[in-house]
Amino acid sequence: MTSKEIRDLSAEEITTKLRETRAALLQLRLRKQTGQVEKTSEIRTLRKDIARLETIANQKKSKAAVAA
Repeated sequence: MTSKEIRDLSAEEITTKLRETRAALLQLRLRKQTGQVEKTSEIRTLRKDIARLETIANQKKSKAAVAA
């Protein structure tokens, strides 16, 4: 997911997407421990997506605080 796509989402959608991505990362880590993951690069991708989501969510919060 690109940062442009994330910026188009609302705050509620970002938190939902963040929750889903964290759950997917947890499942992927558990599957990795049992040796069921073929593409281990997916873990890195999910971690970067989480970072993007958190960064943009924080930016939106700070803009809302300044505007208020």
